[in-house]
Amino acid sequence: RRESSEGKGKSVSSSKGNTAAASFGFRELAAATRGFKEVNLIGEGGFGRVYKGHPSQDKEPLSWSARMKIAVGAARGLEYLHCKADPPVIYRDLKSANILLDNEFNPKLSDFGLAKLGPVGDNTHVSTRVMGTYGYCAPEYAMSGKLTLKSDIYSFGVVLLELITGRRAIDACRKPGEQNLVSWSRPYFSDRRKFVHMVDPLLQGNFPLRCLHQAIAITAMCLQEQPKFRPLIGDIVVALEYLASQSIPEVHRHGGRSPPQQPSSEMDRN
Repeated sequence: RRESSEGKGKSVSSSKGNTAAASFGFRELAAATRGFKEVNLIGEGGFGRVYKGHPSQDKEPLSWSARMKIAVGAARGLEYLHCKADPPVIYRDLKSANILLDNEFNPKLSDFGLAKLGPVGDNTHVSTRVMGTYGYCAPEYAMSGKLTLKSDIYSFGVVLLELITGRRAIDACRKPGEQNLVSWSRPYFSDRRKFVHMVDPLLQGNFPLRCLHQAIAITAMCLQEQPKFRPLIGDIVVALEYLASQSIPEVHRHGGRSPPQQPSSEMDRN
């Protein structure tokens, strides 16, 4: 929401309830979007343009617990689409930008414009024109147009990888070999001793090492190139709920890390 050109960011209440929403002035929005640069343009419709931006205020990076909470909530939303909707629904555009967060980091899935009804009866897939977001699309869907529930599982694996690493799915600002998050991560999956090298440095070692290993193992299964080897969303929910319920008794300090940088991954705050 935008205030007057001189307005400072503040909280406003909805006329339909007590839900508070942040209000920003034009100058704050211009600064957050770097002058409304095209690179920050998310989309455009009849209502106007939507930009992504970073408000200029110091904030703590997302804790490990908050990241697991987001992962569990997003997985539950996907579980509803896959297991409770009748017929099942394939999201087809699961990505971090479509996960909205409230002030307590409770996630909600949004933007179902590309969603498709899933296969029913003896059908194993839905044939459709390839759509979605580069970096999140399952490889078999991108190549054949055959869409399945497991296509969403791959996309969820990319989101989970973003939460763990603090990196974007596709980041052209990184050096060659690191621009595609999944491609960069695959060599690490085969050696758990290297898992700590994948973690977002902004966590500064504040994560339970055992939970990290399990979270990356779940991620690697979601990102299997063969759809049949990817887990069902119900199994993912159970596994992530367990991880989210764990306290953080141990702190892993990995030496040789560079100083914390600005977060490179973002989730849209509701």
